[in-house]
Amino acid sequence: MPYPYVLLSAAVSLDGFLDDTTPERLLLSSPADFDRVDAVRASVDAILIGAGTIRADNPRLLVNSPERRAARVAAGRPAYPLKVTVSGSGDLDPAANFWHTGGEKAVYTTEKGAERARALGIAADVVPLGPELDWRRLLTHLHDELGVRRLMVEGGGTVHTQLLQQGLADELQLVLAPLFVGDPDAPRLFGPGAYQGGRLRLVETRRIEDVVLHRYEPTAPGAGPLAAAADRHWLALACELAAQCPPSDTAFSVGAVVVAADGTELARGHSREAGDPVVHAEEAALAKLDPADPRLAAATVYSSLEPCARRSSRPAPCARLILDAGVRRVVTAWREPDTFVTAADGTGLLAAAGVDVLVLPEYEERAKAPNRHLV
Repeated sequence: MPYPYVLLSAAVSLDGFLDDTTPERLLLSSPADFDRVDAVRASVDAILIGAGTIRADNPRLLVNSPERRAARVAAGRPAYPLKVTVSGSGDLDPAANFWHTGGEKAVYTTEKGAERARALGIAADVVPLGPELDWRRLLTHLHDELGVRRLMVEGGGTVHTQLLQQGLADELQLVLAPLFVGDPDAPRLFGPGAYQGGRLRLVETRRIEDVVLHRYEPTAPGAGPLAAAADRHWLALACELAAQCPPSDTAFSVGAVVVAADGTELARGHSREAGDPVVHAEEAALAKLDPADPRLAAATVYSSLEPCARRSSRPAPCARLILDAGVRRVVTAWREPDTFVTAADGTGLLAAAGVDVLVLPEYEERAKAPNRHLV
């Protein structure tokens, strides 16, 4: 199911702490960075924090700029983003600032937690997720039922850690403050094992007064049939590669990327690459790799179009090439239509051989864009 774009936002000391252990909140950002955060809040549909952050900081979580609120209203949006919190127990303070400032609010909790939150008279929509908290169900509900397309997550550390562990964070915006906390009892941004999928990709570094903003994207593919945020990034790249194909009236324009389990890009390709009029995207990408590369067994192939199961231009279709390479996971955006091959079913061929095939239909329009003249 489609999820919102999940943006994690935090500021930390040079030694990785969110706060110190004094009663007063440690201010890590600069005034200019607080204004940047306000702009990010104004750009999203919802802001999420954990119940522990409400207890510890009692935040209002508002868009403070009147101009930004006015711009949201002019665009047909509410003045404030939806405010969301997550609490397994439902043990929430009805008098907290969170409930009495800004616009609409929602609480995601367990079945037992929902009973408790409702009994407390919390001024919010209370959404039970089942006997346990389930982040995928939460994100699906936000997307499908509440129309949230961009979600900003402002903490705390447990929430950030869980979203990274489950591969659900699309972006991390991390501000580094020029100070040390040096207290082992102070709260850290991430818990143990927060991200075990290799290196993240640095997409921006920016100095803001005396702090530095780093923006990262995850790179490690998901595992099995569950989509991770990095799967969406890589599939978007495959769709961009499809747009680079020389146009054709007799073949689709397709892009493909092969990615190792640690997030390393192994190869990429696109249809009709290097002047070959019949080469397919997956074929072009796999041809650049040593067939004995041990990383292929745990790699993921991203293709803007379902790998072909039959073709007349070459002996082996792309689904067969993927199986021969030992790849066990494929992510695609668009099932092949009957334009050139009737009842094409590369997905079925791959699945029958034990390959996990994920179709992310939210990318279908991107995959179709360079093929409009055909379909």
